[in-house]
Amino acid sequence: MNILETPQNDPQWERNLLEKIAMSSLQEQRAKRRWGIFFKLAGLAYLVAVLALVVDWGASEKLTEGKHTALIYLRGTIEASGEASAEKINGALQSAFEDKGTAGVILRINSPGGSPVQSGIVYDEIRRLRAKHADIPLYVVVEDLCASGGYYIASAADKIFVDKASIVGSIGVLMDGFGFTGTMDKLGVERRLLTAGENKGFLDPFSPQDMKQKEHAKLLLGEIHKQFIEVVRQGRGKRLKETPEMFSGLMWTGSQSIELGLADGFGTVDSVARDVIKAEKVLDYSVKENIAERFAKRFGADMAKGIAFRLFGGEPVSLR
Repeated sequence: MNILETPQNDPQWERNLLEKIAMSSLQEQRAKRRWGIFFKLAGLAYLVAVLALVVDWGASEKLTEGKHTALIYLRGTIEASGEASAEKINGALQSAFEDKGTAGVILRINSPGGSPVQSGIVYDEIRRLRAKHADIPLYVVVEDLCASGGYYIASAADKIFVDKASIVGSIGVLMDGFGFTGTMDKLGVERRLLTAGENKGFLDPFSPQDMKQKEHAKLLLGEIHKQFIEVVRQGRGKRLKETPEMFSGLMWTGSQSIELGLADGFGTVDSVARDVIKAEKVLDYSVKENIAERFAKRFGADMAKGIAFRLFGGEPVSLR
């Protein structure tokens, strides 16, 4: 090899070497950026896929072809802003009854009760839909609990099916609150309540209890209780075996509720669909919260609630 041809004898060899090193480093950085972008996009795609599988976006996947049993789940406290609101339950009921493939409807209840107004709205809608679609029966299947407002709604069904250990009943109404006057006296706190209307501070928890207001509250409770009793009697009819304790707010097991005529027999969603409705295919018509509603509920919840009327276990509805 001629020494004159070696890089050392090339006056530009150092410059060329530096250019090659710089170009190699630049290409390596570009490659890292490309791989970084690739992995970020892959991660995003994976996250989207998981959300699509896991998150309920509120979409309906009902198949309307063929004979089927329509299922609607009433779960939790019955309240205007909750999953078991009259708006959601009635929307699901309407969709189920209007589907030409619906052979029967099952309302699956697991609820401690809630708002008497929301319960009454659902009860009335069930009666309306049953009158309009006389050929489509509606049955209630009770899971763990069907109390108070839950039973208010259940009494509109053609039949009520329970498990032997289900808890059923609590046909009563309550209004609850607290009295803080003793604590305020000990702490030296003075209550300054200004009203226009002598009863505007109705049962204010920071003021001494007014016996006149207490008696008026009892009258209101009695009226709502009377409405509840009439609904149960209307819905259950001659099947009801009334006892002195039936409308006292007590609850019974599923087995006891059958004996009392509060329920009709034992059954599950599958057994009622298969043996009673004769349509084994069950399609869920429940209106579920989408992700936007969940965020709205989480961050937009009320910070305070006043004294309220409610059926056992329900969220209070302010009288103010």
